Amino acid sequence: METDRSLLQVLVVEDDPGDVALIESAFDEHSIRSTLHHVTDGGEALAFLNHDDPYGDAPRPDLILLDLNMPRVDGRQALVMIKTDARFKAIPTIVFTTSSADADITASYDAQANAYVTKPINLDDYDRVIITIRNFYGHTVALPRRTPDDQTT
Repeated sequence: METDRSLLQVLVVEDDPGDVALIESAFDEHSIRSTLHHVTDGGEALAFLNHDDPYGDAPRPDLILLDLNMPRVDGRQALVMIKTDARFKAIPTIVFTTSSADADITASYDAQANAYVTKPINLDDYDRVIITIRNFYGHTVALPRRTPDDQTT
């Protein structure tokens, strides 16, 4: 599967279907051309990044939105594995979680998270935060350029 390089490729690592729906809605509502890929835990995220089954044709994400509290391989473990792997460490990884614990914030930045965002409880604030992240990474920052070698064809 060849992937359009002009689309913002976003890997959403989230086990809550409601949060996934809110994230998808916020990305769909505006002008940034993007494709969201969803996995439910850190183990699946690593399989996606490594093109393991069933993700053999997965594109290299431009951005990872990573929840911390998930089953199997949680976001803390996945973040360390992503940021210590030379192939993936340049991918901006945003911790997007319900936890506002100082220990989680510090540990995430120590593990090289690019940002730590606590999920708002209010629906309007939640949407605003996702739109801010989407706009920042879709319009404002320069992301590492994907090459044909970054994805399978």
